[in-house]
Amino acid sequence: MTQRIGLLFCCRTRGLRCPPLFLLGVTCHAVVLCSLLPGLEGSARLWHLSSNVSHHELGFCETEAKLALSLDFWTLSSENLKAVLPVDPVKENYVRKVKNCIFSIAFPTPFKSRVRLVAVSKEVPEDILDLDLSVSETDDFIQLVSGEKIVFGSIPLAHRYGGHQFGIWAGQLGDGRAHLLGIYMNRQGEKWELQLKGSGKTPYSRNGDGRAVLRSSVREFLCSEAMHSLGIPTSRAASLVVSDDEVWRDQFYNGNIVKERGAIVLRVAKSWFRIGSLEILAHYGELDLLRTLLDFIIREHFPSVKVTEPNRYVDFFSIVVSKTAQLIALWMSVGFAHGVCNTDNFSLLSITIDYGPFGFMEAYNPDFVPNTSDDERRYKIGNQANVGMFNLNKLLQALNPLLDPRQKQLAAQILEGYPVLYYTRFRDLFKAKLGLLGERKGDDDVIAFLLHLMEKTEADFTMTFRQLSEITQSQLEELNIPQ
Repeated sequence: MTQRIGLLFCCRTRGLRCPPLFLLGVTCHAVVLCSLLPGLEGSARLWHLSSNVSHHELGFCETEAKLALSLDFWTLSSENLKAVLPVDPVKENYVRKVKNCIFSIAFPTPFKSRVRLVAVSKEVPEDILDLDLSVSETDDFIQLVSGEKIVFGSIPLAHRYGGHQFGIWAGQLGDGRAHLLGIYMNRQGEKWELQLKGSGKTPYSRNGDGRAVLRSSVREFLCSEAMHSLGIPTSRAASLVVSDDEVWRDQFYNGNIVKERGAIVLRVAKSWFRIGSLEILAHYGELDLLRTLLDFIIREHFPSVKVTEPNRYVDFFSIVVSKTAQLIALWMSVGFAHGVCNTDNFSLLSITIDYGPFGFMEAYNPDFVPNTSDDERRYKIGNQANVGMFNLNKLLQALNPLLDPRQKQLAAQILEGYPVLYYTRFRDLFKAKLGLLGERKGDDDVIAFLLHLMEKTEADFTMTFRQLSEITQSQLEELNIPQ
């Protein structure tokens, strides 16, 4: 089964030159389309490069030589978050309603059985975490990525957030099985937040057991790296470990509970804040804290917005609207259905996060739903753009208490422009897939006709464009198209 998954991953990116991804002894490939934002905190201190030296000045070999060969001097830090954003004063780890904070301190729960490394993505340790790949073979690394060992400077945190799930306000949600280990600043000066998923209970676990299983963890690991290789903004997956701990799951939501093995993914992102991070503060009237969090997010992740600008929240909203439209158009261009587009799964940085019951569309079908629990087909692939509009409207509702009447009007106008932003990006992406250059009157009709034809004939979404790209000019001129 794992070899089949690896093969499918390779097929999605075939024909492109890329570095190796190691999975259970299967060598796959991924295309690197880096779009890293400049950025703190933890570091590999003895190996840290001067931030005013460029990649070109260093050269490949010298950059390689700066990778840490152990975790001895490799550190994380949570101070940048804790210094500005309030932490729950209750230190005990039990499920409860939490108020007036952004995080709760919560330590991972180690597995009781032996832990084995299943997979590691070469790019993430080396290009993001400044770690030589050989470090992944050490006991220290296994203990770190399984939650058994906390490195120097790390104070594990669970994030408090809420959200609308399937269109309905769900109240307090939060990191129910994830632990934010801290922030790492790499040799390029980029800040990355490291998070374990499946690492045990937190105050936000509700009725869950805090665990993830190997089946879903393999999917998250593979898809995170696949989406990055396809040029789509996403969280990244560094490693995957599995244990022999028993975890019980109803895989198909049909009442048939089966025993599976517990697993943990170490995933990294520039930020894990999401629309639900703001929603819960607005919902409970914690407006000072809402303002504090927004200003922190803007200062750290939106350099084009001045935090002293009176219209900063409108400017912030405008960027999120634009980038969300672009992200969903990118999803559509590769036939990706997220599966659970709740507001708590929508990143404020407009990256793809929280891989659950996602799927890549096979035969072209706008009604494709990968999530078997989505009985109303709310999150079918053809409705993702509309759901994006819904989620952005919920974001605007969370911002409204901080806006004056004029700013509310401006923000509403920005939201009204979302459909045009989305369709413009969608059209550009599909024109590129078809090789349609420049602007011609009939381009939109060509795209619409092809998609209609694909739906009618149940053509494979990926292979249709793959095969179209292989047709020669002479075949087109002579209308001699192979079946």
